[in-house]
Amino acid sequence: MQELDYAKVGARIRQIRKAKGWSQDELARKCRISMNFMGNIERGTRKMSLDTFSSICRELEADADALLWGMVRVPDAMIRDLWKQPEKKESDSYSMYMQIMKSVADIMKGNDGS
Repeated sequence: MQELDYAKVGARIRQIRKAKGWSQDELARKCRISMNFMGNIERGTRKMSLDTFSSICRELEADADALLWGMVRVPDAMIRDLWKQPEKKESDSYSMYMQIMKSVADIMKGNDGS
């Protein structure tokens, strides 16, 4: 299992906070924690409760996986839906589906299709 790097989590929180143009104090107030604690979270020097983490995610409108691991995990169900074959062969969706599948097959064979 991958070890959680609190300094990286804090850096991601800081990056999103700054992108929103918020001060540390502003985010801390929204999350109902002290500015000192928010600073510790952003530096990775203190661990936060699940409630605090949830509040930070909500206020920043950030995905938990993005903050924890630096990547957004797409739900398996969504991936399965993407690979479903369209029902009508005459549709534009079907044509696009066939082009994508051909491209994937070419890539897997090591052929770039050109």
